[in-house]
Amino acid sequence: MADNNTNRKPTPMEALEAENQKNGMGLKARRRIGNAVSYVVLILISIVWLAPFVFLIFQSFEVSSTGWSSRVWPKQWGFDNYVYLFSANANFNRWYFNTFIIALFCCIGQTLMQIAMAYVLSRFRFKMRKPLMNFMLILGMFPGFLTMIILYTVLKDLGMTGANAVPGLILVSIASSGMGYYVIKGFFDTVSKSLDEAAMIDGATRAQVFIKVILPLTKPIIIYAILTSFMAPWGDFIFASYIAFGNPNGYNVAVGLYEWLGTEQISYHYTHFCAGGVVVSIPVIVLFLMLQRYYVEGVTGGAVKG
Repeated sequence: MADNNTNRKPTPMEALEAENQKNGMGLKARRRIGNAVSYVVLILISIVWLAPFVFLIFQSFEVSSTGWSSRVWPKQWGFDNYVYLFSANANFNRWYFNTFIIALFCCIGQTLMQIAMAYVLSRFRFKMRKPLMNFMLILGMFPGFLTMIILYTVLKDLGMTGANAVPGLILVSIASSGMGYYVIKGFFDTVSKSLDEAAMIDGATRAQVFIKVILPLTKPIIIYAILTSFMAPWGDFIFASYIAFGNPNGYNVAVGLYEWLGTEQISYHYTHFCAGGVVVSIPVIVLFLMLQRYYVEGVTGGAVKG
């Protein structure tokens, strides 16, 4: 009987189960190997991506020399570079204040403009609606660098260049913000229009529908608009340097810190530049971490429907 059981051929069902079990084990092994390779690649990419930031932070605490150093680990640690930033000898306080004012006013103005434009194009139907949307879409395809010369000429005639570059940057940023309505309009389109109709039947005006019905339901996209409109001018460099035109009183932090990397100043201001980079990044990092959940919801929700 033992010999018969040993020599017995497996049934087709048993053979199929054994083959499936073998394939399953092979699939699990391949999946584990694939995951391990993916993790290794992601770790290497993260190291390469984070290395400059780690070097920047370490160099900001270097006090033995304020010039360029190839050492990653500081020779002598201290907070002298951060103290220098807010001293009377540096213009960092003014640059930081200029940047904050630009970012704050652009955040408020751009958010209001984009929300108003998106609401109108999402909820209203008028004769030139489609041509207007197509025109803004085509106009947005052209790079903003094409308008820099004419914008500088206009702002110069208005006295908004050089030391008065801050109001000029605010004006240009807010004036062109209406064309950035796409993502917000896509989110507004996901809100059913029956809610508007029900509120208007109950006697609500268009303004009340917008404030009391639409805005509470579109909180993620409002947060998204606030974040993007704040971070863009906070790190602006090209147009800001062009409008300031070499006047330190009109610099934002990006332009001011870049001046410290010039051939005549890098030997003295390099570690100060590193400390300034750390200080400038803190508000944006904190703001983004606090509102990250709404930012992701706003991007994904606005991309559903255009």
